[in-house]
Amino acid sequence: MMQNTLTKQFIEQLESILEGYKASRTKSQTSDLSDVVDEVGVHTMITKARSAIERISGTTSAYSKQADDILKGSRDHDWRKMAKIVGVVASLHTDLKAGYLASLEELIHGEVFADFLEMADHIQNEGYKDAAAVLASGTLEAHLRQLCGKNSIAIEVHTATGIHPKKADQMNADLAKANVYTKLDQKNVTAWLDLRNKAAHGHYGDYAKEQVALLIAGVRDFITRNPA
Repeated sequence: MMQNTLTKQFIEQLESILEGYKASRTKSQTSDLSDVVDEVGVHTMITKARSAIERISGTTSAYSKQADDILKGSRDHDWRKMAKIVGVVASLHTDLKAGYLASLEELIHGEVFADFLEMADHIQNEGYKDAAAVLASGTLEAHLRQLCGKNSIAIEVHTATGIHPKKADQMNADLAKANVYTKLDQKNVTAWLDLRNKAAHGHYGDYAKEQVALLIAGVRDFITRNPA
């Protein structure tokens, strides 16, 4: 299920941060790691940790608020802030593994949603732009597959290694070639799938929440104009 896949990815992201910090701590002779982590390294660690906290728990969660408070603190130097924000990462990791972080799961399961795009729109507004991008683009790919079925276009490819599902880019090209929709629609779908690929491969900084909002609106309009 989508939420299980996301949870696994999120746990792995947090563990990567924690393991990196632990490795530095093992090598360090000082309590703040300043002898093994330079200024660039400490800022990189803080940025990665802060981004992961917001991406996973949302912009309004207690974890994000705590991270903001740490970064706004004027008394601590950057190495001390790094240690504190890694502590927030550790807490989030523990709660996520224990199943205590129910907010995203509750949003996904809520009966308030009439369809997946409403769900994507809602969780986008709650600060989960990456989960929203995955959900909206997954809805788009499922619709492309349905359009192929409706128009007798193959959704599988035969290769030397067996039969495989056709990739979304190829379905998009085949549907446009068959005049199921326009070349302009094809270009839009290509752009949406590019955003999907960035989200799926963890390139979360390559797109903004505003682009995800446009993705959701665009996919909704596309599906309305091209029903399957």
